[in-house]
Amino acid sequence: MISNGRATLMKAVSEYCSQLKEDVDTKELERFVSRFRGKDIADISPAMIGDYVEEATGSGTNPQAAARLQEVRKFLSFAHKKGIIKVRLAPHVRARKPKTRQGQGVVHREEARTQLTAEGHKRLVSELESLKSRMPQLSSDIQRAAADKDVRENAPLEAAREEQGRVAARIREIEAALDNSVVMDGSVPNRSQTVRLGAKVEVKTGAGKAAYTVVSASEADPREKKISDVSPLGKALMGRSEGSEVEIQTPKGKMRYQILSVS
Repeated sequence: MISNGRATLMKAVSEYCSQLKEDVDTKELERFVSRFRGKDIADISPAMIGDYVEEATGSGTNPQAAARLQEVRKFLSFAHKKGIIKVRLAPHVRARKPKTRQGQGVVHREEARTQLTAEGHKRLVSELESLKSRMPQLSSDIQRAAADKDVRENAPLEAAREEQGRVAARIREIEAALDNSVVMDGSVPNRSQTVRLGAKVEVKTGAGKAAYTVVSASEADPREKKISDVSPLGKALMGRSEGSEVEIQTPKGKMRYQILSVS
């Protein structure tokens, strides 16, 4: 059995196959191992998984390819549950739905996925682990507060239950966000120098200069000058390049921004 150390993908797949109780078609797993031959499983990123899925499904019109990928998804779920990998890669094994022309039945749309920067994905995973580690203590707090027979005015009990509910709701929210997201490959250079997710943009306004980082809605943080790509300013900046001017409507009236640089 693989311990908490690093392991090659081949070893991890071998351990997964050894615990299967029925005959399973492992051809897609063999292709998966061949695609990342020689790599430690811990070195495989969500972006790499996304690229593999694109290669495996092509245009997305082959439903058999999507079905075969389920075995890869199950393997990655197994690897995460066993602690072989820390990042949840299984949700990224999601093939595009096939498209059909109008008049040939239902028209399928590609499932909308939220894009996350690598930093944003790491932050969500870290927050999720932190919140999950708090749940046992919250349960203990509730049990301890409930030991007081007079529950009519048991403020500690109500506070503990409220906090447990808040933490549980946030855990579900983060898990849903991670399951429905893809991580951008930050190693790909922005040769077009246009504003995209993860880009740092310096702008000039009538009040002076400002610098922002354009991120997804789940990563937005005004304190760190991180603006959402669906916010009025973020939406206006997306796809623009250095020298462009954009205008947005604010509660104080229209504001004009000139893009000074994009990185």
